[in-house]
Amino acid sequence: MKFKYAFKSCLDQFLNAIKVFILSTLIIATCASHPSKVFALNENVGEHLFIENCAGCHINGGNIIRRNKTLKEKDLKRNGVDTTEKIAKIAREGIGIMDGYEEVLGEKGDQLVANWILKQAQKAWVQG
Repeated sequence: MKFKYAFKSCLDQFLNAIKVFILSTLIIATCASHPSKVFALNENVGEHLFIENCAGCHINGGNIIRRNKTLKEKDLKRNGVDTTEKIAKIAREGIGIMDGYEEVLGEKGDQLVANWILKQAQKAWVQG
């Protein structure tokens, strides 16, 4: 009886390992063959991070605290914050009275939200 139980346990572990391997292979193959889907996923994460952490003050790219510090393209350019690196740094570290959000954005979250912000600015914050 112990042999039967041990064999079943080993078989279950082996089948679980096979499932993990197949799933991992499918995910890697999908990401490699469809990079646009990976970008879309990152864009959705950037949008979600913005909604959760930034939209309270930056509704539709505006700024409820300081009118000339919006996320609109003309203000980003005028203020010298018109690259994803500069936007990410501000999101991460903060600037002026704005706190940094490094802890809540997580690893690479600053880049994801910065990419999304810059894309929205280039579209004049018109959804679609």
